[in-house]
Amino acid sequence: MIEKAFQFTAQTLNQFIKNKFGLDDDAVLINRIIEQNGKVPEKNKNHIVLSLIHVEEETTKQFFNRMQPVSDGNYAKKPLANRYNLFMLVTPNFDDYSEALKFLSATMQFFQTNELIDATKYANIPEEIGKLEYEFQKGDGYMQMQNLWTALGAKYQPSIIYKIRMITIASDEIEGFEPKIDNIGTNANPTS
Repeated sequence: MIEKAFQFTAQTLNQFIKNKFGLDDDAVLINRIIEQNGKVPEKNKNHIVLSLIHVEEETTKQFFNRMQPVSDGNYAKKPLANRYNLFMLVTPNFDDYSEALKFLSATMQFFQTNELIDATKYANIPEEIGKLEYEFQKGDGYMQMQNLWTALGAKYQPSIIYKIRMITIASDEIEGFEPKIDNIGTNANPTS
């Protein structure tokens, strides 16, 4: 589900950027900022790079039935789905600093316009995602970004962080089966 959320975000942002600037080539890609060997990936050059930097479990639990009907009328017991927040680093990686700032501004415009993406705005959103909510992360300012880029092992570039709220991940494993209820009876003894 994480991959699908990032893929759809990249597709919609890419189309927005292409339309805004009249581009023929893709401008957005999903990739890491730095390779394991410490080098900047060549394909990041002159692109807006989306990178997953953190995942946190949403602590608000869902209260819904774990029992799902199966074809024979009985019920399968499945684990509860968990919800996660994804933290996405958006980095315009351009040789020309002015271009990086231009694409950073355009990206911010996209997320301001699309704080919530669902089927009413984008009919092609994958059904299993349902909706994507984006929230700008203010953080603790300069020091937080410096620490992040140091942890990534890269030189700072103009960038922003967005939280993609509550991506649902559910297991397909079945924990057991329960028979269907055919009738309801009572064992009431009248009192005299």
